[in-house]
Amino acid sequence: MERCTGPRPDPAPPPTPTARTGSRRRTPGQPGQEQQRRSGNVVTARAAATFDPDGRSAAAARGFVRDALLGWGLPEVVDDAVVLVSELVTNAVVHAGTAAEVCCLREEQSVRIEVTDHHPERGLPSLGHGPVNASDRYADPDGEGGRGLLMCSALSERWGVEYAAGRKTVWFRLALPAQVLGTRYAVPATPGSDLPSGPGPVHVAVVQLDEDGRVLAWNPDAEALFQYPATSVLGRPWADLAVWPQSPARGLGLTDTLRMARWEGGYGVRRQDGREVEVYGVQVRLRDTEGVPSTLCLLVLEPDRAVLRSPARALPGERPDPAGPRLDLLAGPVATDDLDTLLQRTVERARDLLDGDAAYLLLTTDDEAEFEVRAATGLTAGHRRHARFPVGTGNRYDSARLPSVHEDLSARPTGLPLLSDSGMRSLVTVPLKVEGRLIGSLGIAAAVPGRYDNEDALRLQFAADRVALAVESTRLTELEQLRRGSLSFLVEASDLLAGTLEHEQTLALMAQMAVPTLASWCAVYTTADHASTARLAFVLHEDEDRIDPLRDLLDKTPAPEAGPTHGGVRFWTAPTETAEAGGLVDSPELAGLLGETVVLALTARNRVIGLLVLGVPAGVRFRQEILELAEDLSRRAALALDNSRLYSERTATSQALQRSLLPPDLPEIPGVEVDVYYQAAGEGNEVGGDFYDLFTIREGTYGFAIGDVCGTGPEAASVTGLARHSLRLLAREGLDAPQVLRRLNAAILDEGARSRFLTLLYGELTPRPDGSTELSLVCAGHPLPLRLRTDGQVDRAATPQPLLGVMDDLDLTAEHLVLAPGEVLLCVTDGVTERREGPRMLGDDGLAEVLTGCTGLTAGAVAARVQRAVERFAPEPPSDDMAILTLRVPTQRQV
Repeated sequence: MERCTGPRPDPAPPPTPTARTGSRRRTPGQPGQEQQRRSGNVVTARAAATFDPDGRSAAAARGFVRDALLGWGLPEVVDDAVVLVSELVTNAVVHAGTAAEVCCLREEQSVRIEVTDHHPERGLPSLGHGPVNASDRYADPDGEGGRGLLMCSALSERWGVEYAAGRKTVWFRLALPAQVLGTRYAVPATPGSDLPSGPGPVHVAVVQLDEDGRVLAWNPDAEALFQYPATSVLGRPWADLAVWPQSPARGLGLTDTLRMARWEGGYGVRRQDGREVEVYGVQVRLRDTEGVPSTLCLLVLEPDRAVLRSPARALPGERPDPAGPRLDLLAGPVATDDLDTLLQRTVERARDLLDGDAAYLLLTTDDEAEFEVRAATGLTAGHRRHARFPVGTGNRYDSARLPSVHEDLSARPTGLPLLSDSGMRSLVTVPLKVEGRLIGSLGIAAAVPGRYDNEDALRLQFAADRVALAVESTRLTELEQLRRGSLSFLVEASDLLAGTLEHEQTLALMAQMAVPTLASWCAVYTTADHASTARLAFVLHEDEDRIDPLRDLLDKTPAPEAGPTHGGVRFWTAPTETAEAGGLVDSPELAGLLGETVVLALTARNRVIGLLVLGVPAGVRFRQEILELAEDLSRRAALALDNSRLYSERTATSQALQRSLLPPDLPEIPGVEVDVYYQAAGEGNEVGGDFYDLFTIREGTYGFAIGDVCGTGPEAASVTGLARHSLRLLAREGLDAPQVLRRLNAAILDEGARSRFLTLLYGELTPRPDGSTELSLVCAGHPLPLRLRTDGQVDRAATPQPLLGVMDDLDLTAEHLVLAPGEVLLCVTDGVTERREGPRMLGDDGLAEVLTGCTGLTAGAVAARVQRAVERFAPEPPSDDMAILTLRVPTQRQV
């Protein structure tokens, strides 16, 4: 049910709700944008805002309504509307304790304003004037509550109250006066609330403070305004009386503000009765004849601020702002994640708005100890982007946290490297702060002295306060993107470095990851030990044509010292010095090549194993984020480089030892062709469990062997070495084949737990004068040798006997055969016969079939054909060691 109270009720539908934003949000409409019917009136414009339940909302609502009505060209109703809205919003946020929604509706002949709160259960009193309870009275003119509705009744054309679920709306309508044809209503330059008001004279308090902020002087108007006699405040700290706003947008604290040359603005002062009054003040910094500084404060009540307020001074083409001089540095669309574009547009607009010749913007490093040049205009000859210098460098007040004005830089230089030899004479700088934390500095410079004053500094500070939050937000976005990119880069780098153990390839990967992501060129030095001089191992430049000139220069430059093992970045100037000494800096090959150069130690396992050198072109400096990323990369690269070095050393050692297990070369046997194919399984292995040998026993007699030790790798290779060397030694002692193998069996068993069983084919061959060759064989558990006759027939050349390394007593016998000219003896290990593809196996029969087709081939051709047959039997590479030994007696014509 709807209930309206008031002398001229006018029912209307409930207001359109607006979204709660937690702060003032203005959505002004334009005439003709919204056409809807409200009580028979056409709404031509609408503005709405929501205000939080705090003490500042009434003032914010007044400003919102004033701006809306003046924007619609309705100054004649501003004063009444502001008074009514102030009372109704106060009722909502103070008495009802809820947020207040204010909606202004521009109608054809009137203005309707609605104020909504969310406590409809707080009923409205009646209008009765009889002797009723205080809670039933409409309003007590002398009381604190209810005056908003009384004012609505007195000032508005119509008003009313509307109830809905969970909300209550008080509305009023103000009629617009008829306009005379040919006249215009001018908006006053200063809003009415800014003009002095109130009965009696305007009091101007004069308060003088010493260097420590204590009261030196207190005039009678100060006594009248603040109710303190002079005797009770002289010598007291001004901070005890002044209630200084602590909002992030304000930026400066009271102590810093008192040290400024001139400042004006509003704050609060605590009266003797404990109540706080809002004042508007002008503070001027003074020095007496002896040079002792003090601050003079002129104060009036906030409604009388026009007495002291400086008039707005507009720049060419800029409209005066009735609320005071303003600069907008955020004009134009800028991508929120594009920090460089935002900063560059900011300095260019700041330079133009203050009619400067140059501008720059500095951002602090993470520890706020240094400024970094991030954007500049008009200083192309004197500035380097990303250059750094201490925060305290060259400030008029020895503090980068205060606005400052430099009237003549030739008389008093700032000491900023940025402005050296720039030709600038005057400068104004302001800090960029977010929540009281210094994030940067903005400076505008001009080529003539005296261009800027304190008012320019305050205007620029206001603009800087607005842009600081956007800069910090964008910088945090950029840092987050950089961190994510850095993590992705490091993950990819780790994967690539972990994917290889080859030393040279690791060096190349390190350089390729650094260029061009971190630097324009990179050099990697390696060192054998801590005391040795680093050696240039790899050089890479993003421009391939510059790699050779850069390498030549680095070859002429003494290598950087290895330095400590704790890491860190060191700057290195030796390449530039070498180029300058040789007159090569301006040569076509090196022009613009050498800028800032840094060295990072490659430290692994508490030892410097190399150096990573990164360089950028002339005029460019490394950003701190890049250097930190380079340190992370150097740590990962150092470990990968050390792993590759250890792997290469281990592989080289292993291969050298393994090569010692193979015969150095095969002896020439008159009347016999010999060929061998050998392949060890396992990466980096040259010798495994399979082995072969061919050696001279005595003149005219030769020994040959092919065997297979159980397993692969170094353990099997150790038994291989024992077997090969024992065979040679025992055979040359004059023992026959069975005796040699029995002695070898005993030697293997003597190894104990390290012993492994061994299959072995051992034989002795003696060429005969008729061109044939006599052989004596023992096949101890080994695949049987195959004999290829000249007619293509293949048969087994021996019978199986017990393998070695299992039993103590072996009964072995020698088998004899004679190879006629043209015949072949093929000896293989089980890596050939047990070659598999799924359930299929090559086997003895498959090998015999391959050998059948080798009639008339040389020993080398037979070995090659067998090897190809094994490779092609299955698509997967062989997983077992493989050895092939072929002996062939050539025909008389071939001999």
